[in-house]
Amino acid sequence: MGTLSPLPPGPRAPAVVNPARLMTRPIESLLGWHRRYGDVVTVPLLIFGTGVYVADVDAIREMFTGDQSDLHAGEANAPLAAVLGERSLLVLDGPEHLRQRRLLLPPLKGSAVHESRAVIREVAEAEAARWRVGERFAVRERTRALTFEVIARIVFGVTEAARIERLHRVLTAVLDATVLLALPELLRRDLGRWSPWGRLRRLLERADALIYEEIAQRRRQSDRAERGDVLSLLLQTRDEDGRPMTDRELRDELMTMLLAGHETTATSLAFTFDLLLHTPTVLARLTDEPDDGAYVGAVVTESLRLRPVIDAAERTAPRTIAGHALPAGIRVYPNIVAMHYREDLYPEAAAFRPDRFLDGRAGTCAWLPFGGGIRRCIGAPLAEAEIAEVTRVVLSRVRLRAVQPAPDRVVMRGITLVPRHGVEVEVVAQAARAAGTPAARARSAGMSRSTHSPEAAVSPATIPVAPP
Repeated sequence: MGTLSPLPPGPRAPAVVNPARLMTRPIESLLGWHRRYGDVVTVPLLIFGTGVYVADVDAIREMFTGDQSDLHAGEANAPLAAVLGERSLLVLDGPEHLRQRRLLLPPLKGSAVHESRAVIREVAEAEAARWRVGERFAVRERTRALTFEVIARIVFGVTEAARIERLHRVLTAVLDATVLLALPELLRRDLGRWSPWGRLRRLLERADALIYEEIAQRRRQSDRAERGDVLSLLLQTRDEDGRPMTDRELRDELMTMLLAGHETTATSLAFTFDLLLHTPTVLARLTDEPDDGAYVGAVVTESLRLRPVIDAAERTAPRTIAGHALPAGIRVYPNIVAMHYREDLYPEAAAFRPDRFLDGRAGTCAWLPFGGGIRRCIGAPLAEAEIAEVTRVVLSRVRLRAVQPAPDRVVMRGITLVPRHGVEVEVVAQAARAAGTPAARARSAGMSRSTHSPEAAVSPATIPVAPP
């Protein structure tokens, strides 16, 4: 590689300070560093070591499409193995990653996602039917329950309410404890049932028992070849050598789908409603006008741009990035947040404008909520479909009002970006079921004007950039 060049410039704050900034104001911090230091920024991070954030389109394209041999995303994600398992797609690299990815793709391809939409609508209808006029709640708590049931039915193939509740109780406890993955290696020790890491280990033991029970039960069922859930399909898959997936591989991938497909989708849904309820013109268009799917799809794409759940993808060096020769051990982060707010890519980037995506899809190296290249999230089509269907169903059932005058502040919890207060809303009316009729549109428009006055609206994503 030759002589290593100096690391790119970046904030001089101690490594203990930068993670605190990212936890409390992740978007403002990433945009502030990008504005001050440019497209390639070095950020010292406690526990994770030195990171280089990249917001250069060409450099990211090379990382996603060029030689991957020295960009080890699995190695970078290694801390997740404590929960996801050593055979999770997220922590594998090289041939093992490609083998596992090929096995997982068929159950999550377009036709399977299309068939899943009916399940998503059914679950969303049942959830929205429970929302009563005058009720206040945090959207994210409701969407967490909703998306868990969708995962339980589509991925695990579980439909019985008691089994779904049992899985929900145990597995969400594990998810809530994933913040412990940020602990340094020294503190990742089981010091008894009341120690943080000890509690996580006990929760994982209970979760594993339930997952292995579901796998064993499905193996015993004679009709699994006719079933369409992901677990049943994975039990029938074989790699190029004719080998099936082991129970351990199945467990790790099911846990990964739960973490990556349930929690993140629930959060994206909450963000979508937050943006909609603070942008009356977009909300009115979505609720008042007939939609063939194009506009709600654009709403989802734009919401994921403004509020990505993951702030940056992750790779390990050595590698030359945008002219900087990075040494081994450096973590390289395609800076998703900074890319999504580039004015040269997205004019008026801080504004919630779904129309920008009506003429076509976003660029693969400029729109990165699911990462990119061979590491792009394989559950992306299902997540986008779920966000769109749930949004459409909820808006057809109820009218909501944002409790807070401004969008919820974004914070980092564990490894994901979330709305700090979960997006607090109030149900102000039941929506007309005959959506699309002139009378229904008139009532809907009246409700939108009365509860979301444009004069009082706050631009949903005009984010003050924190001082670097």
